[in-house]
Amino acid sequence: MSTPSRPRLLLAPMEGLLDHALRDLLTRVGGVDHGVSEFLRITGTLLPPKFFRRVVPELQNGWRTRAGVKVHPQLLGSDAACMADNAARLAGLGTEPPPAIDLNFGCPAKTVNRHRGGAVLLDEPELLGEIAGQVRRAVPPHVPITAKMRLGNECDSRSLECALALVGAGVSGLVIHARTKVQGYKPPAYWHKIAQLKEGLPSGFPVVANGEIWTVDDARRARAESGCADLMLGRGLVTRPGLALAIRRADELGLDDAGLAQAEGPEWSWADMQPLLQAFWWKSERHVAARHRSGRLKQWLFYLRNHYAEAAEWHARVRTIADHQALAHALWGGLPPDLDAGTAQPGEPILLGAQGLEDELAFD
Repeated sequence: MSTPSRPRLLLAPMEGLLDHALRDLLTRVGGVDHGVSEFLRITGTLLPPKFFRRVVPELQNGWRTRAGVKVHPQLLGSDAACMADNAARLAGLGTEPPPAIDLNFGCPAKTVNRHRGGAVLLDEPELLGEIAGQVRRAVPPHVPITAKMRLGNECDSRSLECALALVGAGVSGLVIHARTKVQGYKPPAYWHKIAQLKEGLPSGFPVVANGEIWTVDDARRARAESGCADLMLGRGLVTRPGLALAIRRADELGLDDAGLAQAEGPEWSWADMQPLLQAFWWKSERHVAARHRSGRLKQWLFYLRNHYAEAAEWHARVRTIADHQALAHALWGGLPPDLDAGTAQPGEPILLGAQGLEDELAFD
């Protein structure tokens, strides 16, 4: 008798925040099965290989982070033929084929939506099917095509129509963020609507629930209400890097009250965070354009302060510091230890300016 596979925990794509550097560090903590890259925006041209390598350098390491966690590249756009051409190029770039190629139909950012990308396309299920179908035909059959969507654009009345269009076009898995574009990130997430949508899909079709999962208790309720065993974690994991580990431990304990109490304990302390924060400082020093460097660590501290009291104090201390090295002196009294010196991943880019720092941030 085969052993049932454990529920999957996925790392969400988070434009303007979760780049290759943060993917590397969060996957070192553990508990994540695979991640999805920030979106690669396709706007009518066949992009050069260096663009894909810059945003998803893991492609030169077998599509894996340093910790061995696979990364699925994600494409965003509305030109079906151009999306297909770029997907075909992407499929042939790495040291091996990508584990999957994901399509973004969930980004709610106004800048993206104005150019007919992301969640605004959920008003056009026929176009979703056309994009997914052309990408599916352009990519080798052994490379799965998946998609991430929301419940809708302004309302959720066409959510099933959109999902069926994608499934019918050959998509082999869906991640569904349990809110519409208009609802943005305002609580709550409507996990029960994912369950309703699943009833109209082929039996057993893989669906992953996403949105508003900050704690082990949230994970338990998201699974119960959505009917999905698999979850995608975004802002919750950036805020609490040990969240996936805590959910794993809760699963092992059966998620009863006693197990939940243990799982919600200090599974990843502020002391544990220090090597990650120091490594993140050095990654920014090496790979981020100078004008963005200090902002990267301050941005992460902004999220961490919701879980760690120490992060709130650190964020207040450096909030007005623009110089990256001055920031290090304010936090550590000098440059932090460079624990990753000489261990860069193959193809890790230099002077990377976060792809969306000058746009609106679009999170999980």
